[in-house]
Amino acid sequence: MNNSTSDFSAGVTSPATQLPAAFLNLLTSLIRSPSVVGAEHSFFRILERELEERGAKVAWYEGVLVAQGSKPDSIMFSAHIDRHGLMCTGPNEFQYAAFVAGARSDLLGNSVGEQLMRKIVDRFATESVFAYEPWSGAYRGQGVIDRAYICEYRNNLIFELKGMEHLVAGTPVAFTDRLKITDEALVGQLDNVLTAAVLVYLFELGFQGTLFFTAQEEAGKSWRYLLEWFRRFGGSTNQLIVVDTSPYPDLDTAKKQNLVLRNKDANASFNRELTERLSTLCDQNGISYQYKDVYVEQKNAELVARGEEPGSIGSTEMGRIISASNGLVDGTTLQIPTSGYHTLSESAPLESVSTFIQALTMLANINTNK
Repeated sequence: MNNSTSDFSAGVTSPATQLPAAFLNLLTSLIRSPSVVGAEHSFFRILERELEERGAKVAWYEGVLVAQGSKPDSIMFSAHIDRHGLMCTGPNEFQYAAFVAGARSDLLGNSVGEQLMRKIVDRFATESVFAYEPWSGAYRGQGVIDRAYICEYRNNLIFELKGMEHLVAGTPVAFTDRLKITDEALVGQLDNVLTAAVLVYLFELGFQGTLFFTAQEEAGKSWRYLLEWFRRFGGSTNQLIVVDTSPYPDLDTAKKQNLVLRNKDANASFNRELTERLSTLCDQNGISYQYKDVYVEQKNAELVARGEEPGSIGSTEMGRIISASNGLVDGTTLQIPTSGYHTLSESAPLESVSTFIQALTMLANINTNK
């Protein structure tokens, strides 16, 4: 199998994948639309249009877009829509948007994202970027990252850019990205536009439940917006499935399982019955899966045995909302394994993406053979 790559052209499905052309068209469009952490408004407007064109009833609240069909209580999926990028914080000064939006500048290693940030600080040099107006999405110019470093005084990621000297504080700067397809994977800044695109595509297939699209997950805030919606409208027995990508050290390791489940994260234990429902569905349909918390705990045991520091089992939107809701919101996660997490080369195995779409359609009782 070769590793040739190609950009996806509208209406053409790569021979390397069985993924639907309609889905790839949608993902190709969405991945080029900026949605920097803390500046997601323009992306919400795009999602609103795409969802309404597919028959959804859409309501926009602070930090969350809600799309519903004719049976909104039948099943609920949630995906965050923010992606990593930069924020102008002063004249020719740019910081990592997730830390700006989260009102924090420490790298304490409390989440998988922050641990990885220290490892990938040198990966952004020479990357192309573009600025946009956060509400309308209007283009505000392009440039190139000249240098990225952790400032010893602010203890934060600082970026130096070429060609962006005209920007004012508060202007978001996104990474320039296009969807690429290899014989093995979809490649790009996939977290988390990939699963968001799948959710939109579900309405094209006849989805009638409820979808949530949340902002600022990478800043640790999305659960707050989601919880506010449930406090307004939810009952006491909500069962939510949060979808996302899940990082692995390399593509070969990611390909060892089609899907990723969790029993828990660093914040809370997930709903056991709903998690078992997902595992049973996988077992009955020949879908391979792995419990990410078990995988991390096994790796940590190996690290401790070697006298090394163990890593975090991860902090997720699902765990945060379970922990904070006092029983109002419960649920579990379903994730796509990827490599190159939080980079412009995050890679999702083609079989995993196809299986992920299949699993969601079965959970939602969508008949794709009509």
